[in-house]
Amino acid sequence: MALLYKSDPARGAEWAKILAEKAPDLSFRIWPDIGDPTEIRYFVAWMPPDDLAERFPNLELLMSSGAGVDHLDLSKLPPDLPVARMVETGIVDGMVEYVSMAVLGLHRDLIDYVGQQRAEIWQQIRVRPAATRRVGVLGLGMLGEACCRMLRTLGFQVAGWSRSGREIEGVTCFAGTESLPDFLGRTDILVCLLPLTEETRGMLGAELFAQLPKGARLVNVGRGGHLDQEALLAALESGQISAAVLDVCTPEPLTPGHPLWRHPRVLLTPHIASMTQPETAVDLVLENLRRHKAGEPLLGAVDRQRGY
Repeated sequence: MALLYKSDPARGAEWAKILAEKAPDLSFRIWPDIGDPTEIRYFVAWMPPDDLAERFPNLELLMSSGAGVDHLDLSKLPPDLPVARMVETGIVDGMVEYVSMAVLGLHRDLIDYVGQQRAEIWQQIRVRPAATRRVGVLGLGMLGEACCRMLRTLGFQVAGWSRSGREIEGVTCFAGTESLPDFLGRTDILVCLLPLTEETRGMLGAELFAQLPKGARLVNVGRGGHLDQEALLAALESGQISAAVLDVCTPEPLTPGHPLWRHPRVLLTPHIASMTQPETAVDLVLENLRRHKAGEPLLGAVDRQRGY
């Protein structure tokens, strides 16, 4: 009975050391050194092979090595194979840090000051109190809720939108498609933390941007597929969107010469907003193995009908 890991090899080596201490009886293997494939019962992967059922006939549980599952083709997986997302605390903490950094940077006009420094311009921009800035978070899952709570403590007026209703203390929550225009209309800085599904693909486009206040600012830490990049460039050109922080794009990395690389109103980072931390990830995996064996609900269990 073995656990197979297929993701970043350097972090896989860290997993091996931690598992040797915490679960010495569990056989741990790092792709592509899979050994006897019939012994693989559990699989932690970012991009599993398409022939999963044929290659690992005794597989009992598949876990994503990241917080999302849009990289998995759920339709190709055995219908009775349980699938779980990585919901460990390290991912949450990292995302809260990044979103706080991005929102504060946009709020305090950091992109403007970077441009002024390059142009050797010494010019102050009037400082607005955080309490006068309205932040809206698209997606109120584990990551979205945690970010809302932190942004609230920083003093912002925070609202969140999700497909189904949520309640978060100190946060104005909107739910359902019919409430989206009202949510967007009160949002000065928009943060996207939605799961990527067929319904949300391309959601950050011209129609949505037009419903934001003129000069709104954007943070995309969801997936590149959420964003219509051409629509963003047009919105930046018109001033409908005044600045953007993008941690994800399509493709990754962007093609050489793409306008977003050098756009003066865009800060681009290479999909690093949050990373799985081996120590806490191993704890989550071991807990899910225990739950699986005991027939208990998995942490981060994926609902295939919803796609996340």
